[in-house]
Amino acid sequence: MKIIIFGIGNFGASLAMQLSEMGHEVIAIDKNPDKVELIKDQVTHTICLDSTNLVALRSLPLRDTDVAIVGIGENEGASILTTANLKTLGVPRVISRSISPTHQTVLEAMGIDEILHPEQDAAERLAKKLNLRSAIETFDLDPNHSVVELELPHSFVGKTVVEVDMRKNYNLNIVTVIRKRLKRNLLGINKVAYVAEGVVKPETHFEEGDILVVFGANTDIQHLCRNQGTKWS
Repeated sequence: MKIIIFGIGNFGASLAMQLSEMGHEVIAIDKNPDKVELIKDQVTHTICLDSTNLVALRSLPLRDTDVAIVGIGENEGASILTTANLKTLGVPRVISRSISPTHQTVLEAMGIDEILHPEQDAAERLAKKLNLRSAIETFDLDPNHSVVELELPHSFVGKTVVEVDMRKNYNLNIVTVIRKRLKRNLLGINKVAYVAEGVVKPETHFEEGDILVVFGANTDIQHLCRNQGTKWS
């Protein structure tokens, strides 16, 4: 994909670098030359440009872009004006970052359907992890259901999926198992990597150190944690 990111703060820079690593063509834009210089060797393209300037924006390959992301987080006015300019220029898909309820309302009024809330989302995920007894990672599907990574309860070690019978005993579904593996890097050094084992089978045996990825209702997840004295990953 061809992606343009406006605003190279912590959020925008991290997003640009990750997308570049995934193989996407990324243009990272900021009016601050120091920020542009900082990541110029880690993304496909960087440009120092004031995105609130409609004339300057016209010089960008917006028509050939799959998505434009407005990640500006320090200036609501600049974010709103940049978003408005992109809509004016007919960019097919615009994703904007919201940094306040008022900002959110303005973006919605402009017809922006994809709105990001990095700080709010991070806070909600942390609260969820703490509420679920130190979950390693959680992914909310709705207010009542989640996919979570769970440290394997000690009582499960050596047993098979069918013996544990998570669906019957806890009303939870095992999505997969994440297992530690040693992998050799480019320097020939063995490093620990976490690898998903794919779709689990009834005869799959659980090993010490495994991480379970399970889906179910939050109340059932909490019940398993209390019952097994385990922690979310």
